[in-house]
Formats: sequence, C-alpha cells, structure tokens
Amino acid sequence: MEGDHIEPGVSMKNPNERENKAFLAFSCIGNKAKIISGEAKGRCGYVTGKHGGIDHVMAYFDRKTLEMMTCDDKILVQACGLGLKLLNHREIQVMNIDPELLDKLDITEEQDGIHVPVAACVPAHLMGSGLGSSEMMLGDYDIMTQDKEANKLHGIDKLRFGDLVAVMDHDNHNGPHYLKGAISIGVVVHSDSFTSGHGPGLTIILTSREATIHPVLDSNANIANYLNIK
Repeated sequence: MEGDHIEPGVSMKNPNERENKAFLAFSCIGNKAKIISGEAKGRCGYVTGKHGGIDHVMAYFDRKTLEMMTCDDKILVQACGLGLKLLNHREIQVMNIDPELLDKLDITEEQDGIHVPVAACVPAHLMGSGLGSSEMMLGDYDIMTQDKEANKLHGIDKLRFGDLVAVMDHDNHNGPHYLKGAISIGVVVHSDSFTSGHGPGLTIILTSREATIHPVLDSNANIANYLNIK
C-alpha cells in the first residue's frame, strides 16, 4: 500500500459538519451505497471504512461505475449496524459493521468465545495516531510502520485494503487504550503513511475487554472475499 493515507475507491463526505458526524456514525462497513444522481444513478457499491481526522466514509464501486461518476454525484448509504449486539457474548462490543457482512466473516463460536479470521495480529505498542479518541464509531486509528523489522515480523508489510486485523491487548470501548488480555478486530481502511505515528488505518468492528475474541490467522481474511467483490 504505497502512498500516504490513500483512501481506496470513493471518498464521501456531507458538506454540513454536524450532518457529516451523523453520516460517519451511522455508516457501517458492508452497508450498501447507492448512487442517486448523475450518469451512474442507480448503481450500487459497499461502504469499506471510515477515516478519522478528514472525516470521510469510503465506498467500493466497480470500475465501470467509477468511470461514470463525477465529484458532484450524490450517494445514499443504506445505514444498518449501529447498536448491533451479540446476545450470547454481551462482553463483546460490535461497531461499524453491517450485520449481513458480520454473518459472512466465518466467525465460529466456541466455549471460550468467538474465533475470528484475521490477516495479521498487531501488538499494542505498534498502534499510534487515533489513541486518545473518546469513541471509535467516527473513524479509525493507525498502525505505526516506521520499524521495518516489526512490519515483517507481524505481517504488516503484506496488509491490503480490506484485511481484517487483530490488535492485541487493546480495548476499544469508549476509545482505544491498552488493556492486557483485551482484543480488538479492525478492517484496513486506508494506506500506509510516512508521517510519524501514522500508518495503515483500522476501523474497529469488534472489541472485548476479556479474552473472548480469538484471532485465527487466515490470508483470505479480507472483506472483498466476503462481499464477493474484486
């Protein structure tokens, strides 16, 4: 993912700041995004992430649709997912993900909790920009990539847009912070960065203060595979 904070696909933002906060909060990864104006009117894609700071929601559309679009097009996100709960695992907070996509993630339920496929596991000390946020429903936080050996050791150098990633010993209830034994799962939503403290951004979808989320390494753990998009 060469470049600096590159957002894949289409970046969306409501010009009204207060309305954009609601747009960020209600939009969830996997939500259908429908174009409602312009030459591409009626064509659909999927929300793929949120980018804090610049406050964008990103969406995937196929190449033909992208070639028909302009910067003035309006896009309607069919928001669903805010407030989603796992009734058998109430200690796990779910956020930023469409329930239909969550159901497709090949998550298995065992006596010790849920087992979630991920492309990489990142230690807590490599998380940077975004720490100190009071919530994680309006954006993302970054994996620091300035240490090249750490990137190779943890598979960070092979991450792709849409990969699922486990953050070890990090709880994301009321914002991200260190908590030994906690686990959070996020989706890679923007590219690497050359800026100190920055790197690939993760929008969090699952977090638990207890050891009830168990990451399982799987190179195919990418939302593109679950949404059947290329």
